[in-house]
Amino acid sequence: MHRLQDKVALITGAARGLGAAIAQRFAEEGASVIINDQNLDTARATADRLGGHAVAADVANSASVAAMFGEVSKIAPRLDILVNNAGISGLEGRNYAEQIIALRLQQADEIARGGPVTTFLDGTVSTTDAGWRRMLSVHVDGTFYCTREALKIMNTQMSGCIINMASVMGTFGRPGSVPYSTAKAAILGFTRALAHEVAVRNIRVNSIAPGWIHTDMTAPLGALRDRIAAQTPLQRLGDPDDIAWAAVYLASEEAKFMTGQVISPNGGWYMSQ
Repeated sequence: MHRLQDKVALITGAARGLGAAIAQRFAEEGASVIINDQNLDTARATADRLGGHAVAADVANSASVAAMFGEVSKIAPRLDILVNNAGISGLEGRNYAEQIIALRLQQADEIARGGPVTTFLDGTVSTTDAGWRRMLSVHVDGTFYCTREALKIMNTQMSGCIINMASVMGTFGRPGSVPYSTAKAAILGFTRALAHEVAVRNIRVNSIAPGWIHTDMTAPLGALRDRIAAQTPLQRLGDPDDIAWAAVYLASEEAKFMTGQVISPNGGWYMSQ
């Protein structure tokens, strides 16, 4: 099937991980894909593999995003799909990630035994101004900046589809992940409000809220991934394709009556919380 035949799609943060998986499935479904990454060479490597185009931008910088959309307008006369996928996990620093994970496991064991909890995660207290700002700027500001520029095109077309990447953390939250959970919750609210605003122009806005997925972003979780898989009814973490196919559906005509919605591929993990 070619469910996205002749559609033009811009996917941010698409040089690897979930973004690359989404871009690949979009291309296979007939879309012309435009790959964004901060590094143009990295974006170009993925774009060349998929027969698409590459554009560079730091989505957290409004001027950089505006310049990127200037390049997008040179590539294609229209924009049918925007996927706001670019993001960071907050676990990029391996030492920090290992410390948080060790504390989570220790605290979980104490709770499971029913004894006194003596292990505490003071992630909020230890979060710096710069760390807080960076998390929100990439996820929230980046989603806003890219959407604002995309709407300048889609409003004129009187059509379009925007898919925002949220997370189950935006609904449930977890100790040690307050900045990330806050950013993803903001994206859920942004999606619902924007869907109301642009529906009269035949522009659909939806979110995907993945559960735990095997990507570079979750690699630092190490042993915690096995425990998460055991707590998930389907007994595994998701694959990037599990998210990519959800994006294909939301971008296709099959979802033409869906807007303001959240699809959450999580293997049933939310039921165990």
